[in-house]
Amino acid sequence: MATVQVSKLKLGDRIISDVFTQKGNVLFQKGKTITPREIEILKAFFIQSVSIESKQLQEESQVPENTEKHEVKPETAGFEKEYESMLQLLKKSFNMANGGSLPILEIRSKMQSLLNHINEYNILIFTPPKFVITDYIYHNSIMVALTSYNLSRWHGISQKDWIQAALAGLLHDIGNIKIDPNILNKPSKLTPQEFEEIKKHTILGYNVLKNVAGINEGVKLAALQHHEKEDGSGYPLGVKGDKVHFYAKIVAIADVFHAMTNRRFYKQASSPYLVLEQIFNESFGKLDPSLVQTFINKITQFHSGTLVRLSNNLIGKIVFTDRAHPTRPWVDVNGKIINLATDRNLYIEQIVQQ
Repeated sequence: MATVQVSKLKLGDRIISDVFTQKGNVLFQKGKTITPREIEILKAFFIQSVSIESKQLQEESQVPENTEKHEVKPETAGFEKEYESMLQLLKKSFNMANGGSLPILEIRSKMQSLLNHINEYNILIFTPPKFVITDYIYHNSIMVALTSYNLSRWHGISQKDWIQAALAGLLHDIGNIKIDPNILNKPSKLTPQEFEEIKKHTILGYNVLKNVAGINEGVKLAALQHHEKEDGSGYPLGVKGDKVHFYAKIVAIADVFHAMTNRRFYKQASSPYLVLEQIFNESFGKLDPSLVQTFINKITQFHSGTLVRLSNNLIGKIVFTDRAHPTRPWVDVNGKIINLATDRNLYIEQIVQQ
């Protein structure tokens, strides 16, 4: 028997004493064999050491008497300042574009300034500062830009494309400036005729951007194609996935997520975890499946400790996210661990801002 740091555990080690959470619940019973999943769970629950059965242990495996914890508190003031600056520029730019001009060099420079703070942007729990519903189109454009940039990085796309993917997200809905505001901001369900009018924003957006220098063709095509689907069921042209630019595929995922998780004129915001499940379902024929997998895995990866409200109105804390069920983590509610992957009647309704 030996007490070993979790970071020093080896695959195949066997736990010989029950492991308890800080609330006193049994996390693992004795006899459990260590696999990568067990190590991930132990770290998620901040378990520093366990008792194992092992024939040989190196001295460095022994638990030191004093272990310090370091907490890093993120500073978001710089990000919020650049976000507000980008918001004001975008309002001005969209108005200019309606008259036939777009200050693309200024937009690109401001976008880069905002991206310098990208590590302060948490997709899953971000709420736009000073959100006003009449500014939805601008907030959505900025969030889609930031998310498209991150998805490009995460998916291993060439670095030269990251800023272009961000610009694609920023400008994807620019065609809406030419849509009747009464239809765009209608507080109830659109009629079939009104929806056909809304669909024109893709072609209108491409026409606004097609002669703009300083952005590549993929940015322009993203405005045209971000509502196309892998199976050809999208609009405006009904082309299939192999004919859709990959910027548009990235923007499509970001746009769906932010459109559904933010309040709009005609609907309330939806749970980000339920939205992720819907995005996952749409990866079968609608959205690019490899991009969807990257997106879901990445944005659910670093959120242990996040407070959430479940669908039964109980408040709990995410303590572990199983990679096999990234939208259904383990939640600690008053010391009781609820595994949402097995308790399918419950789901995360809302992330509670701290």
